[in-house]
Amino acid sequence: MSQRNPFPTVDCVILLPDQRIVLVERKNPPHGWALPGGFVDAGESLAEAAVREAREETGLEVRLEEQFFTYGDPDRDPRMHTISTVFIARAEGDPVGGDDARQARAFDWDELPPLAFDHGRILEDVRRYLSTGVRPAP
Repeated sequence: MSQRNPFPTVDCVILLPDQRIVLVERKNPPHGWALPGGFVDAGESLAEAAVREAREETGLEVRLEEQFFTYGDPDRDPRMHTISTVFIARAEGDPVGGDDARQARAFDWDELPPLAFDHGRILEDVRRYLSTGVRPAP
């Protein structure tokens, strides 16, 4: 009997000193803009994966501030069932796309492009949390 489990991933909400958010344009399907992130490697902690993915996709060295929330809706990723742990991080500098990111850019909260996956919902939750201190309900 084979068992199929969801794949663990991380996403990183990177805030710059001017409070803009760093997003990446994906090279691979599903295309579009997304939070920097990806799959957790074997032997890697969630925090290590978040820092690594942020560096690979944006060129930024992030400082993780907190583990925000975990998103596990089976339909959040059209490719497969993933469970993503989201971190809030700070960084300085100009993002540059790398690895599987076509480009990386900083956006104002009110000028976000259409987002892949459930990243629009994640950013709504983070924005609410940053202004009210209220986390999403499980």
